[in-house]
Amino acid sequence: MKKKTDSLMPVGRLIRVTDDFLPSPDALALDENKVKVTIVLDKSTVVQFKSLAKKYHAKYQRMMREVLKGYVKKYASLL
Repeated sequence: MKKKTDSLMPVGRLIRVTDDFLPSPDALALDENKVKVTIVLDKSTVVQFKSLAKKYHAKYQRMMREVLKGYVKKYASLL
């Protein structure tokens, strides 16, 4: 019998484990002042955000903004 694996789990040796600092997808719906920018993203990233947005009845671009905001808050002192 073949062993089942989780496709979301890493395969191989982990180099470093980081704390999960991102909010849950359903919490990614806050509104603030915005600046319009142009950015090129991997298609798979956009597809994933759109899928999550649909699941949580949210807007994918808003979710992306919140993820970026969380990253900046976590690493602002290093930037």
